[in-house]
Amino acid sequence: MEKKHPLPPFNEETAKQKIQMAEDAWNSQNPEKVALAYTPNSEWRNRDQFINGREAIVEFLTEKWEKELDYKLKKEYWSHTENRIAVRFEYEYRNASGKWFRAYGNENWEFDENGLMAKRFASINDLAIEEKDRKF
Repeated sequence: MEKKHPLPPFNEETAKQKIQMAEDAWNSQNPEKVALAYTPNSEWRNRDQFINGREAIVEFLTEKWEKELDYKLKKEYWSHTENRIAVRFEYEYRNASGKWFRAYGNENWEFDENGLMAKRFASINDLAIEEKDRKF
């Protein structure tokens, strides 16, 4: 059975470890690597899209990073319970025409007993920014 440490139940330290691992994986922009942190039948809501399973996650992320160039993400601990973690995040990217954006949002994560994310619900807002206003 696959396990992704740290495992639930989480304390603040292990929740923050899980968040840093997710940030590092997403910043790799490697869809296959990212998908391994999720259960094979993981459920996502990402903006207005509903995504189910690792294959769909890989497809979604591949398309995302083909459109969101120079992607850089920062996640921040918000709260946790035994098997759930809430994060605040922001990331920056540019589109193919060179326009920059900063996306803000919140994610709610639920993990199975093996430390794999079974559910991910993301609410995200995009803000057009000037290149000079980039943080990352």
